[in-house]
Amino acid sequence: MDNLRRIDLNLLITLDVLLVEQNVTRAAERLHMSQPAVSVHLAKLRDLLGDPLLLPGPRGMRPTARAEALRAPLRDALESLSRAVAPDAPFDPARAEVTWRIAATDFTESTVVLPVLASLREVAPNTRLAIFDMSPSRLLRQAEQGVIDLAFHTTDGAPQGLRRRTLFTERYVLAARRGHPKLRRKPTLKQFCELEHAVVSQEGGGFRAGTDDALAQLGMARRVVFSAPHFLFLKSVLANTDLVAMAPERLVRDDPALQLTAAPVDVPGFEISMLWHERVHRDPAHRWIRECIARAV
Repeated sequence: MDNLRRIDLNLLITLDVLLVEQNVTRAAERLHMSQPAVSVHLAKLRDLLGDPLLLPGPRGMRPTARAEALRAPLRDALESLSRAVAPDAPFDPARAEVTWRIAATDFTESTVVLPVLASLREVAPNTRLAIFDMSPSRLLRQAEQGVIDLAFHTTDGAPQGLRRRTLFTERYVLAARRGHPKLRRKPTLKQFCELEHAVVSQEGGGFRAGTDDALAQLGMARRVVFSAPHFLFLKSVLANTDLVAMAPERLVRDDPALQLTAAPVDVPGFEISMLWHERVHRDPAHRWIRECIARAV
């Protein structure tokens, strides 16, 4: 590294052309430089590398043994560097072999990942998709370190330092098994509170949610008797018991085993956002998958 700090990259480009042309005049033409300027570059290279590099010959110049040894690795290095700083090529999903790593809850698996999966497999058949459990406390670090490429999280509470795009706004509905005996019509607020409720507590063990906060403002409280950490299990609980739940509408609206009823209390909804780190913001493949997801939802 100390040697590299002393070398101007333009000197290496000049050396590469000189080793090909073995003639200062022709090298100057290719480099769009004057012949004296190329000669100055050659003198600096000789001093830096401690070798004449090119010696006068009958038909121009001939490389020294050191120069011959430099020829192939120098060409490879310059080509690699050129590729590294070249503008990003357009992303071709049909030929791409990319693995995307996404952090999601079971709710966003169902409402975000599932809608895009079929089209993704059709349009980008050689790509792969890995879902990671959502860990909000580790999300920023995982994105910084490249453990994940994308995450889906409620906008409120999403970690700072990540780019975001709102995907949809969700609202809550009262969900229960179809034919529930106590939900033949919209319940009164008193009847609603007397029902046996289930909630999702993603941290585990919680029996309170936004509905309870809304009821508390009215001086009311409901009976929460069941808590689960996963939304998809909640759907099975509702379909097979007389428990009810205030559930995100997208999760339950197409389930034939469930009926949806307007609740007598207004519970604020929430936004779901797509999150990603600045390091991948301009990556063509990453931009493409973000647009696919946004269109699908």
